[in-house]
Amino acid sequence: MSLRYVTTNEGKVREALEYLDDDVTQLDYDYTEVQAEDLETVAAHGAREAFVHAGEPVIVDDAGLFIDDLDGFPGPYSSYVEDTLGVERVGRLAREEGTLDAQFRCVIAYCDGEEFAATPEPVDRGERRGQDLAADARGSATTDAQVAGGDVPVKLFTGAVPGTIVEPRGDGGFGYDPIFEHGGKTLAEMSAEEKNAISHRGRALAKFAEWFAER
Repeated sequence: MSLRYVTTNEGKVREALEYLDDDVTQLDYDYTEVQAEDLETVAAHGAREAFVHAGEPVIVDDAGLFIDDLDGFPGPYSSYVEDTLGVERVGRLAREEGTLDAQFRCVIAYCDGEEFAATPEPVDRGERRGQDLAADARGSATTDAQVAGGDVPVKLFTGAVPGTIVEPRGDGGFGYDPIFEHGGKTLAEMSAEEKNAISHRGRALAKFAEWFAER
């Protein structure tokens, strides 16, 4: 079964190929990123919309930094907070509050228009308003409102890596990598191979790949 990874980041596709062999290719599609308090809602909405656009199996991911004692802030708003407050200010805020424990989380959302057998991984079915989005994906136009209200099921796979918030260190990586330490190194101090080995996205992809092999 062919699979499209909906992303503009070729690095994500390369990482996925480590788990999915030759079964995945990139789909550059700008789906709507809804505002929500959890990664699962954002990823599930994106997967439904991308499936309607592509008409074939898709995966979408959403990820964020969750600082424990700041009620998970910045969480699903990590990208926006990075752009507005900046990474160093987030780190300083956490340290001023005495908050060091944190985790990176990633959710992989899969949609192919079909139902899923019961498994430990959750299934998001969205708002049920009677639209047949699978039929829409095969040829008729679908509005954003229909996508948002669709009932096409989406399977969710979560990966997380624990760490602590520290003073910025390292020149590699991107985003919050310089302030997130795991195993004695910040992610910005790790090589690409070291980072991928403990990646929250990689852990979510590993769960998905095991399940997808039997799909």
